[in-house]
Amino acid sequence: MPRPTALPTTLPPRLVMREAAAAYVGLSANAFDRLVHDDCMPAPKCLSSRRKAWDLHELDAAINLLPAGLGKLKNNFGMDGKRDS
Repeated sequence: MPRPTALPTTLPPRLVMREAAAAYVGLSANAFDRLVHDDCMPAPKCLSSRRKAWDLHELDAAINLLPAGLGKLKNNFGMDGKRDS
């Protein structure tokens, strides 16, 4: 039996779990984890001590920063290793 949901079918969820976040950006979960580790994808939101989820708006913003073609992935850090503002 499908799990009941409080969301209307016209309202997509804002936060998604790891596997759904990876699928959203077209990657395997392991490849997605590497991009999160390398700061090319956003870190998850902590929903509880054991549950984490990714914000679709943050994923969209990170996707927009990915290079076109075969360009090298850049993280959110400058050449000096400090996080860009």
